[in-house]
This record gives sequence, structure tokens and C-alpha cells, in this order.
Amino acid sequence: MPNPSSPKTAAPHPVDLTGKVAVVTGSGRGLGLAYAAALARAGAAVVVNDIDEEAAVRTAKCLTEAGGRAVAEAAAVGTSEAADRLVARAVAEFGRLDVMVTNAGILRDRVLWKMTDDDFDAVVTAHLRGTFTCARAAAVRMREQGEGGSLVLVGSPAGQRGNFGQTNYAAAKAGIAAMARTWSMELARARITVNAIVPVAATAMTETIPAFAPYIAAMKQGRPLPDVLRKGEGFGTAEDCAALVPFLASDAARDVTGQCVGIGGDRLTLWSHPQETTAAYADGGWSPDGIAAVWPTTLGAEPQTVGIPAPRLPEAR
Repeated sequence: MPNPSSPKTAAPHPVDLTGKVAVVTGSGRGLGLAYAAALARAGAAVVVNDIDEEAAVRTAKCLTEAGGRAVAEAAAVGTSEAADRLVARAVAEFGRLDVMVTNAGILRDRVLWKMTDDDFDAVVTAHLRGTFTCARAAAVRMREQGEGGSLVLVGSPAGQRGNFGQTNYAAAKAGIAAMARTWSMELARARITVNAIVPVAATAMTETIPAFAPYIAAMKQGRPLPDVLRKGEGFGTAEDCAALVPFLASDAARDVTGQCVGIGGDRLTLWSHPQETTAAYADGGWSPDGIAAVWPTTLGAEPQTVGIPAPRLPEAR
């Protein structure tokens, strides 16, 4: 009897991106590098983007030395000019654009009363505006080509549930999920799919989480992450998250759009869209006193939780 936790059903189409061209923003290191490498292994030519030119060049060189096709384009995402440059570079080097992966971003964590305008604006510009401008430039080109395409936006659990100290980041990532749903409708006629991925991996950011830190340290010393992390928390390496990107860019996912898909460790998940969970009714409408009277036994009986659930992990040894 097949194990439902390890599905073996064949995809309706092989994940082969030969002849396709992708741009991956913020791909000089970390998750972005893993996405770019996965796309190249699947056959796509890749424009490697990063604000750090040396990192972008290094990644592109690694991909070409492994037999792929890649070029580097250093730019800070956020402006229309940067987005147009990335699309233009893909077309100039490889003749077309089929996939845009909007991974680039930064962190400026502060609690609300300590967050400055610059902290807020910098993160929203990189994540939200950067996603918007790059997706728009890609959509224009893909619609001109008339052959469809894929926008793969990068979300976060913080955008799905909120996270302490991350007003700017959580707001931007929530906006990215909303944009994926909106654009999936707007671009459906052009056969352009739009999805948001929600990765969870050992990165510079997660190293700062006390519960994860000792496991990540052990992993760097060559010890594998335990199942309680890989399956229980859906937490693994950046490479564990990479397979989702070429899948969403391929014909195997041509009917997948408007979704928020989570991946990490050994776990693949589908996030729900926000929806009403409880309703109450009052003939003729509601008064403040009327709401107060019914709240404890109706809408307030099972309030929604907030924040990313704390990991339940044994002490690392």
C-alpha cells in the first residue's frame, strides 16, 4: 500500500525547462541561489540578479561551470528602471523571458514604536515594490511574446500569520500573497501563471531563532537535521526549497495559479486563502451593544491565532 506521505504519482508533464529563460532576483546567495541553480538544472537559462555584483557573478559562474547557461546582472530591485534592465538583459542574452522569480529582499526588524520611516520604506521597497516592478516588467514582455509564462513570487510565513518585530516584512509578504491572487486573475487570459511560494529554511535569518540555532550549527558540522525538524517543522536547507520553483515554472504546473505553496525540509503544503470562519446575524443590522452581547458566544468563541507557532523541539545534542 503506498505511503501517503511519500507520493509517487507521475507528473502529467516532465519538469523540463529546456529553451526557457528565467530571471531570479536576489540570487547571489541563500534561497535565491538555490532557486537559480534548480532552474538551471532543469534546463532554463538564468539571469542571476543581486545587489552584490560579486555574488551575482560568482553564482552565474557556478551555474555555467555546471553546464548551465547564466549571466549576472547587478541591480537593487525596487525601481522600474532596475526591473526593465533585468527583462532587457534576459531578452538580449537569451532572446526571451518565460519565468520571473521575485526573491530579493532585506530585513530591518524593529518593534512598532522603534521602527523608523526608513526601516519601513526600505523593506517595503525591496520586497513589495520590487516584486511589483519586476512582475510588471515580466508580464509586459510575456504578453508581447504571446506564449504564456510564470511569475513565482516569494512569500513568508510572516506574511501569512504575522511575526513579532517584523511590521515591514510581514506587511510586504502579506501584500505579495495578495498580489499573487490578483495577478493570477488578471494574467489568466495570457496563460501566465502566478503563485507565491512560502519557504522555510536554514538561512542567516533563521540562525537567530534560539530553537533552531543549535541544529543549524550541528548541520554546518555535517550532521543531518532530524525528522522532528524536517517533517515536524517543515524546516531544512535552502536546497530543500528549490524544487518548487522549476515545478511552478513548468508545464506540469500550467493549471496551478493563484496559490500560496509552502515548502521546507521534507514537507510540502498548501496555504489557505483568508476566509470568513464565523458569522452572526441581527435583524435590521448591528449596534455596538448588540455586538458586545453576542461576541463571546459567536465570533469571539474561537478567535484566530496570530504569529508563527513556536517550534516544539527537543534540546539539540
